[in-house]
Amino acid sequence: MAGEVTVGRIGRAHGIRGDVAVEVRTDAPELRFADGAVLRTDAGPLTVAGSVWHSGRLLVRFAGVADRNDAEALRGRELRIGADERGEAGDGAWWDEDLIGLQAYAPDGAPLGTVSDVVHSAQDLLAVTTADGREVLVPFVTAIVPRVDVAGRRLVVDAPVGLFEEA
Repeated sequence: MAGEVTVGRIGRAHGIRGDVAVEVRTDAPELRFADGAVLRTDAGPLTVAGSVWHSGRLLVRFAGVADRNDAEALRGRELRIGADERGEAGDGAWWDEDLIGLQAYAPDGAPLGTVSDVVHSAQDLLAVTTADGREVLVPFVTAIVPRVDVAGRRLVVDAPVGLFEEA
């Protein structure tokens, strides 16, 4: 949604009391998922009633989500805050919304395309749409994306051989 940034995505239910696992997309989960925090979803706001780290995952309970069935109904929903609430992402971190639309260039200055999405999976990926409309998934690691200039609306992609070539 315009004017909002994603801070998490609801995963599967955990247990029978309405807890859910959350895929964290913020460097300040202790702030974003604090008791009483209100997060926006496409189905309306959710208020955090409690959160705890368990086995490397953030488990969150929302007010009014009483059982596993209620929790499963939330699966896949993005959790957002207003863009005016986000603050700075921190050193070496960016909000997805800051990266989308950046122009990607090779180290020699050749244009590669435009960042159209940020894909969160086992490894973060930048989806770069090339001039001919192809989508190339670029691992978002310093070795491949050594420079990100949000203010200048550009980034440098030092792509491995073959990444941007047509199949």
